[in-house]
Amino acid sequence: MKGVIFDGEQPRVVDDLEVRDPGPGEVLVGIRAAGLCHSDLSVIDGTIPFPVPVVLGHEGAGVVEAVGAGVDHVVPGDHVALSTLANCGACAECDRGRPTMCRKAIGMPGKPFRRGEARLFNFASNSAFAERTVVKAVQAVKIARDIPLTSAALIGCGVLTGVGAVLNRAKVDRGDSVVVIGTGGIGLNVLQGARIAGASVIVAVDANPAKEAVARQFGATHFVDASAVPDTVKAVKTILPTGADHAFECVGSTRLIRQAIDLLDRHGQAVLLGVPPATAEASFLVSSMYLDKSILGCRYGSSRPQRDIALYARLYREGRLLLDELVTRTYAVEDFAKAADDAHHGRVARGVLVFGRDRE
Repeated sequence: MKGVIFDGEQPRVVDDLEVRDPGPGEVLVGIRAAGLCHSDLSVIDGTIPFPVPVVLGHEGAGVVEAVGAGVDHVVPGDHVALSTLANCGACAECDRGRPTMCRKAIGMPGKPFRRGEARLFNFASNSAFAERTVVKAVQAVKIARDIPLTSAALIGCGVLTGVGAVLNRAKVDRGDSVVVIGTGGIGLNVLQGARIAGASVIVAVDANPAKEAVARQFGATHFVDASAVPDTVKAVKTILPTGADHAFECVGSTRLIRQAIDLLDRHGQAVLLGVPPATAEASFLVSSMYLDKSILGCRYGSSRPQRDIALYARLYREGRLLLDELVTRTYAVEDFAKAADDAHHGRVARGVLVFGRDRE
C-alpha cells in the first residue's frame, strides 16, 4: 500500500508498506483523507524529535475495515474521524477526564508497519498518511456518513486543538476579548472557537495581509497586519486599550509568545499552541504577571476526543462550525512534496491528502 515515510533524511512516498491486522481493542481503518499539519513538517525539520523510520500523518478520517476483539462501538463500514490520543482509559489522568495527560499515551510509539524486513514507527499513534492504519479503539470516533471525509479529517487535530483550546483550556466566556496570533490551520480554529464561545471582540494578527478575508470568515472582528505596523502590541491596543482577556499564540515563536503575554489585560490568559524547537526558552516581565495573569500550555486542546469530535461534527452539521472552508486544496498522496511546500509557505489553510478508490 502507499504511504509517506520519513527515514531521518527526507520524506518519501512509497508503495510497498504493510500494516498488521488489528489486535484486541484495535481498529483497522482505510484512510480516505488526511490533513497536512505543521506538526508533520516539524518532524521532518527536527523541531519535533521523533524516532525513525516513521509513517507520517496524524489528522485523518476514513472507513473502518476490521475491528479487533472487544471493539463494539464501531463496525466495518462505519465512517470515523481519528484522534491522536491512544490513552489507556484507566490511569489517574484518564479517570479525571484528562486523556491528553495520559502517561501511557505520550512518547511510546508502536511499530505496526512493515516495509520489507524493516518495521516502522507510527506517528502520534495514528499515521494517517497511509492507505490503511491501525489505531486503538478509543481513537476511532464514529461520524455521520454525510460529512465529507476530506472535511472530517481536520477535526482530529486542527479543530480539536484550536476550538478545544478556546472551549476546554481557556474557557472563553460570552463577551470576552480574544487575540489570535497566527491565522494558519490552528489559528483559524481558535478564531471560530472564540466565535462559538460568544467572544465580543476577536482580533486576528498575521504578517500576511491576504489572510484577512478568511480570518474574518472564521470569526475575527478585527485584523492587524503585523507586516504593516512597527509595533503589533500598540496596534492591537488601539482596539483593546486595556488588553485582552485571552491571547493565543499559534505560530511557535518565542518573540510572539512574549507579544501574547504583553497583550493581556488584568486576569488575562496567554495560551501557547504553536510549537517552537524543544529547547527554546521565552522571556517575559515577571512584574507584569502580578495582576492575576496566566500563561497556559495546552496539549491537543485539552480534548476528550470521543466527546469533542462528536460535538464538533454536530456543530458542523448545524452550520455553526466551518470545516469545508478549511480545506484549501486536496492532493493525491503522490504529490506530497507539493503539499508540504504549500503548507510550509503558508499558501493553504489546510492541504488534504486523499486516498482510496471513490473516497466515499
